[in-house]
Amino acid sequence: MLLAIDIGNTNIVIGCIKDDVIQFKARIATDRTRTSDQYGVEIKNMLEAFGISREDISDCIISSVVPPVFHSVRTGVVKVIGKQPMVVGPGLKTGLDIHVDTPSQVGSDRIVIAVAALAEYEAPLILMDLGTATTIEVVEAPRTYLGGVIYPGVRLSLEALTNRAAQLPGISLDKPKRVIGKNTVDCMRSGMMYGTAAMLDGVIDRMEEELGHKATLIATGGLAQFITPLCKHDILLEKDLLLKGLNIIYKKNKKS
Repeated sequence: MLLAIDIGNTNIVIGCIKDDVIQFKARIATDRTRTSDQYGVEIKNMLEAFGISREDISDCIISSVVPPVFHSVRTGVVKVIGKQPMVVGPGLKTGLDIHVDTPSQVGSDRIVIAVAALAEYEAPLILMDLGTATTIEVVEAPRTYLGGVIYPGVRLSLEALTNRAAQLPGISLDKPKRVIGKNTVDCMRSGMMYGTAAMLDGVIDRMEEELGHKATLIATGGLAQFITPLCKHDILLEKDLLLKGLNIIYKKNKKS
């Protein structure tokens, strides 16, 4: 069984994959102050909670966009399973032709998502990941990664707004009843949710105009399921792209 871990700025996604089937998926908070021992205990407890023992794990692959946390998690994993994990980064085979100024600077999660999407859909693709940051990537046929855009995620934008505007309260990100809010909370909620949806729609339109053709639209990330229904475009929701992509990259690079 493969232990797949994606370290993001807000959450660490942990999953186990057997015969290309995700056995479970869970999240723990990303904490830069935790030690390798603490992460090791968390990972061990998470596996045990889903009925998986150390002996069930044959190997591990890790993707990370948080270097300080990556080292603690990798060391913690070694303590739990007794093996060095494969790490997504330069030198691994992905099957992508990366056409950006500095390929090594592309976040490993962006690459993983693109690999997973290409396994199930034909390019051209526009891929959206709604997490701590909202990222939108373009993949052209046959497997050419062209780049994309990055802007603050919904929760990050809301946090900045409430921290810098003294009279604006913290709110939950529920679906707004209408676009035109009738009170402060509803106005904020509408701004966050419909504002992000409109931003996605607008960027998609501009990307397709720049490409000169339409693309298949795919969204993933923690908030995608709440935002994409508010968009005017037809966007496919794929919740497990990261784990699927890690599994594919692992199989491309594992030693015989």
